[in-house]
Formats: sequence, C-alpha cells, structure tokens
Amino acid sequence: MNFEALRQRVQRAELVVAVRVEKTRSNWSTLSTVWRTGWTPLRIITVGLAGGFLAGKLEPTGLGAKVQGARWLQMIGSVSNLVASTQAAFASMQASEAADTAEQAADKVDDAADTVPRPAAPAPTPAAPATPRLSPERRDPASPHQPQPAEAATDLSER
Repeated sequence: MNFEALRQRVQRAELVVAVRVEKTRSNWSTLSTVWRTGWTPLRIITVGLAGGFLAGKLEPTGLGAKVQGARWLQMIGSVSNLVASTQAAFASMQASEAADTAEQAADKVDDAADTVPRPAAPAPTPAAPATPRLSPERRDPASPHQPQPAEAATDLSER
C-alpha cells in the first residue's frame, strides 16, 4: 500500500470513530434521562425494602460469614460513589462541550460582525423645546398637560 491509501484509510477510520463517539454520547444522554425519570419515589422505596430484606435474609444463614451488614453498607456506599462520580464526569463533559459550542458561536458572531459594514452615523435631530413645569397651584385645570407620577401622587395625597 502506498502512503496516500494509508492516509485515506486512517481518515475514514477517524471519521467512523467520530460518528460512533457522537452516537455514544447521544445514547448516553438518552439513557441518563430515562434512568433519572424511571426512578420514581415508589420504585426507590421498593428497591430499598427489597435490598433490606435480602440483606436481612442473607446475613444469618448461607453467606453470613462472607456478607455481613457492615459489608453490605460498604458495598452500597462504593456503588453510590461510583454512580455519583460517573454522573459528575458526564456533567463535566457536557459542560465543556457547551462551552466549546458557545465559544464557536461567539467566534462566528465576531467574524460576522467584522464583515458587516457599519452604517454612517445618523444626522443629529434638533431637540424639542422644553416645556416649563408648573406647580399644581399654578397649573391651569383645563391644560392638557398630564401630571408626572410623583406630582400625581402628591396631588392625591393632599386631597
């Protein structure tokens, strides 16, 4: 085989790996969601009761010397820590992917902003003439001027 054929073969293998990694991530997120939604309070209580029953039944007879209550608790604690660390690692992986995606989006926005020409500054508009504010005593009752909120509150509180 020549070098070019080997290079193409490696590129195809890398593409296959990338597709399979993406499928695995997708399947893992689906499994994670289904797993979390599947653990309803009733199921948790049922599994706890069943585990407690089995631990009580197995301790005095059969495996009593090998599997004692303290060992059961140690095993449950170890499995719990394993599950927690796996979930933390998965959450960390998702967070880094989200950060990468956000960074790529920000780069695209920056690139798009650099290519868009900036419009010329609009001509300044003349300012409207200021209307004098009259105190409530000096204001004409027939005037269309509406009182400001603070003035209205003062007028209402004085009545």
